[in-house]
Amino acid sequence: MAKKIITEPSRTLMEYRLLPGYTSEKCKVADISLRTPLVFSQNDDKKYYLNIPIVSAAMQSVSGEKMGIELARLGGAAFIYSSQSIESQAEMISKIKNYKAGFVKPLTMDPELTIREMIEIRNKTGFSTFPVTDKAGKFLGLITKWDYDRSLHLDFKVKDRMISRENIEYGVSISNLKEANNKLLESHKSVLPILDEKGKLLYLVFRKDIIDHLNNPLEVHDEKKRLLAVAALNTHDYEKRVPALVEAEVDVLAIDSSDGYTVYQQETIAWIKQNYPEISVIGGNIITSAGFRFLVEAGAAAVKVGMGGGSICITQEQKGTGRGLATSIIKVVEERDRYLSETGKYIPIIADGGVTSTKDITIALALGADYVMMGRYFARMEEAPTEKIVVNNHVMKPYWGEGSPRAREWKMKRYNQSQFVEGVEGLVEYTGRLRDNLEETLAKIRSSMSTCGAQNIREFHEKAELELISALSIREGKVHDIYQSTEPLEQKEYNDSDS
Repeated sequence: MAKKIITEPSRTLMEYRLLPGYTSEKCKVADISLRTPLVFSQNDDKKYYLNIPIVSAAMQSVSGEKMGIELARLGGAAFIYSSQSIESQAEMISKIKNYKAGFVKPLTMDPELTIREMIEIRNKTGFSTFPVTDKAGKFLGLITKWDYDRSLHLDFKVKDRMISRENIEYGVSISNLKEANNKLLESHKSVLPILDEKGKLLYLVFRKDIIDHLNNPLEVHDEKKRLLAVAALNTHDYEKRVPALVEAEVDVLAIDSSDGYTVYQQETIAWIKQNYPEISVIGGNIITSAGFRFLVEAGAAAVKVGMGGGSICITQEQKGTGRGLATSIIKVVEERDRYLSETGKYIPIIADGGVTSTKDITIALALGADYVMMGRYFARMEEAPTEKIVVNNHVMKPYWGEGSPRAREWKMKRYNQSQFVEGVEGLVEYTGRLRDNLEETLAKIRSSMSTCGAQNIREFHEKAELELISALSIREGKVHDIYQSTEPLEQKEYNDSDS
């Protein structure tokens, strides 16, 4: 006989509804904060917070560098998938970290290079402004696309066309971004070099980055104002993958596995903590209180919860393992709260799998999750790494799971899938830019929290009241008992003779 048999069925997010609470003047939708911890931080570091409770899944068809950049600018994070070569994943992380920043670590030019050689570098990198330094890194000047003409100066040296240091406004030993921004704005220039006291170049600060930051007030970034970057990894090649990701300056690592309650995940976390103690690790996925306790005691700084609930996941069908996401969250949150009372450490919980709508997001948050991870939602967006195709006059994008044969090509051992798969491939309808879609999603989340009388997510955990509903209640909550045509209607005035 089985060790344990639970006769109460597990529940899904769609089976719960929120009950309204008292909405005070403090709960105006515009004033509601969606800020939430990405991982546990001993010093409550601002770097480890999201400004929206949404991240994109570590999937080939979802989270490339474009998604990582745009989602970080909008307050969330993309978990860059590991089912690719180490070099390719590290390059994605590097592109996110170097996309923009307060303090930019620049690519420098040798003064002895020719303009022709510099243009070749410019074409490869896309950069148009380069600081010029000597072999020791001492700042000599700047050269931009306006300082030379291709028809006249190709054989000139960089030092002949650069603007020399004496004619450039620069800052010395500035570590505060606000101070650097103020100096830049006063200079009427587009870029401000930052030097150390010996004249060695440290960083550049760009005016366009200040404007970009003002246009993206929820942007999440590190202490140098570079975009936050999160990378997934597996439990097979982490000893080679992690060093490359750390060199690319990744902020947080997340182990990507359908089953996190394993010795392999424990060994992976232990190795990272021993070799890179400054890097936080997200563990998962688990669906039980025992699984949560196992991972946090192993050193996980956040835990992903969910198994088999994704729209393209067939783990439950193939293996018979899994649990409704609502029940999984409830059980793990109970254990998280016990762990908090014992240790004082608040471990964030990520609801992952089966979160398909804004309603699902709000229910997951109300049940105690700190943020949600979604795949299908993001796969529809312009920033997803797949190409758009037209099917039956509809613009679609391919979408496949990491347990599917297509993803399995990269790392057969990763999913132990030599004999079976745990995911499928399909299509999702293209919906445009992430920025245009996310605004409505966040507005709905804030409205739900306002209705429940919560000003922030932690308060939502404490104040939310939920009710289990019947199948008929689910039907009642949808459009019913009206005629809706999918085709244009020909209308005319009604006459008695028509009856």
